Amino acid sequence: MDRGSLYFAFFNEIGIIAQLSRAAFEARLPDGVTLPHFAVLNHLIRVADGRTPLELARAFQVPKTSMTNTLAGLEARGLVETRPNPKDKRSKRVWLTEEGRRFRDEAIDLLVPTMEALAKRFPPAEIGELVPKLSEIRSYLDASRDDAD
Repeated sequence: MDRGSLYFAFFNEIGIIAQLSRAAFEARLPDGVTLPHFAVLNHLIRVADGRTPLELARAFQVPKTSMTNTLAGLEARGLVETRPNPKDKRSKRVWLTEEGRRFRDEAIDLLVPTMEALAKRFPPAEIGELVPKLSEIRSYLDASRDDAD
């Protein structure tokens, strides 16, 4: 397999895995809650809350209007709250609520049966070997994206 085909196959497999895992996860979320909703909650916990909608839109590489819509859905469910940006008063910052933190943790718990089934086929040691390399690739791609801006 030539280099181009190898890297295409690599990203193709990741894309299919992402699609399948997304469908499995969304099937377990409450009605009206989507993976983008969860992803924003997870991002705010992983990176830190208090981000502006524009920062979130850039992080997810979506239009600001799409992020505004996602945030409105989260706010309507009481999972995030927006507050005026103390630095410029024109923009807002997004903060997780305690309910949002709890919801994120409960959503992850909903995946336990899927993860247990996966662990029967792929032992934790095998997955544990993959995660650091995938994280390194993600970090590289993220930094490359920022360099391209």
